[in-house]
This record gives sequence, C-alpha cells and structure tokens, in this order.
Amino acid sequence: MEHQVNSLWTQLNGWLPAIMSYASQLVLAIIVLLVGWAIINMVSRGLGQMMAASHIEPTLRGFLLSVVGLFLKALLLISVASMVGIATTSFVAVLGAAGLAVGMALQGSLANFAGGVLILLFRPFKVGDSITSGGSTGTVESIEMFRTVLRGATNEIIYVPNGNLSNNIVVNTSQEDKRLASVSLLIDYNDDTDKARALLLELVQNEPLVLNSPVPSVSFLPQPANIQVSLSFWCAPSNVTPLTGKYAEASIKTLKQAGFRLGVSTRAAA
Repeated sequence: MEHQVNSLWTQLNGWLPAIMSYASQLVLAIIVLLVGWAIINMVSRGLGQMMAASHIEPTLRGFLLSVVGLFLKALLLISVASMVGIATTSFVAVLGAAGLAVGMALQGSLANFAGGVLILLFRPFKVGDSITSGGSTGTVESIEMFRTVLRGATNEIIYVPNGNLSNNIVVNTSQEDKRLASVSLLIDYNDDTDKARALLLELVQNEPLVLNSPVPSVSFLPQPANIQVSLSFWCAPSNVTPLTGKYAEASIKTLKQAGFRLGVSTRAAA
C-alpha cells in the first residue's frame, strides 16, 4: 500500500510542472480573453460614435459595427485557443475554404450587398427622392442592404437590386432645389408667334409656384408642317408634374380662344 502511494506521489510530482504550466497558460488565456473582449467593446463603441458623427446611415452603421465586432472577436478567440495549445491552423483553413465556397455561391447577392453599402455611404439618393435608373422610375421608399424599393407613378412598388443601381446611371430629379418644366404645342405657320409668346408668358406671370429666376421663356422650333412652341419655366421638383399638366391644358384653351390653329394635341415634358 505504501509503495502504491509513493508511486502515485512520484507520478504526481512528475505531472506537476506540466499541470502548473498549463494552468498558468489557461489563466493567462482567460485574462487575455476578458481584457480583449472589453477592448473590442470599447473599440466598437468608439467606431459607433465616429460613424454617428459622420452621419452614416443607421442601417449601415449597425451592420458595419456587427461585422467589425464579429471579426475582431473571432481573431481573439483563435488567439486564445492557440495560447492554450489548441491547433488553429486547420480550423482557419476550413473557415477560409467555407468562406470562399459561400462567396462563389452568393456572387449576385454579394454584388447587391456591396452596392447597398456604396449607396448608403455615398448617398447618390435618399428616401423621398425621385430617381430613374435602368428603365425604372419612382420615388425611393426605402434603401435596404440588398435592394432599393421605389414607388412608381401609378402607385406600383418596384424592387431594384442595389448592384444595378451602383453600376448604372442614376438620374436623381429631386437632388436640386429647382427643375425646368416645359409645355409644347404645334401652331400653324400663319399664326402670330409674338402673340403666342405674350399669351403663354401671361399664363405663368402670377403663378406663385413658378420661380422668377431664371425667368419663364417661350421658344419656337420649325417643323415640316407646323411650328413647335414651348413654354418653359423653373419650379420646385415636386411641382413639375402638377404645373406641367395645369399649363398644358391652359395653353390649349388660351391659344384656341385666341384663334390659333393647333397642329396636334399638347405634349408636356419636364
């Protein structure tokens, strides 16, 4: 019995340095984990404050903070695992291969995601703006990470992938504080152009929604059988459609009452 106890004690004495060494590594790893975790949280909060001060969109801000936090915490866990003797080389290789496979499978979605990040960062348009891109026209309802939602002129909902918006031409008709609106008609070559100019300018003279600078104008363009007369004026972007419709109708009535021979129905453009 005494021999067995002595043998066990001898074995314990032989294991003691290894146990003490591993215990010290474990304690150090726990300390590194706790301190590193606290530092990552501090860095995340600091980045969040910097992004808020830079007026980065809340959606993008939350996503970027999550990605940065997860990346830093993953690096911390791998470092702590290596400190306690866990082999991490194969683990990192597996993660890299899995990431590559997922990236290849989600190429289109990743392109849309990258486009969403660029849109939220550089803000070529915002919610409420009227835009046209790739044949789609509408008012921006929301900007999501993978797509932008538009509301069309007839109240239809249009979902546009962000990859298309970031790689194609986008016309933002709401970014400037004023736009040029135009109403065009066809009159006969025998009609009085000076009278047409005076009548059309008089229509918008007292319109409070029409800007005085630049001043409204009337231009004439010869056509094979008629003369195209265009009334042009500047207004706020939101007033282009209602004012164009209003003065298209008013122009027809005014010129008809004055005896002008209109070639075809009015054509309004903005």
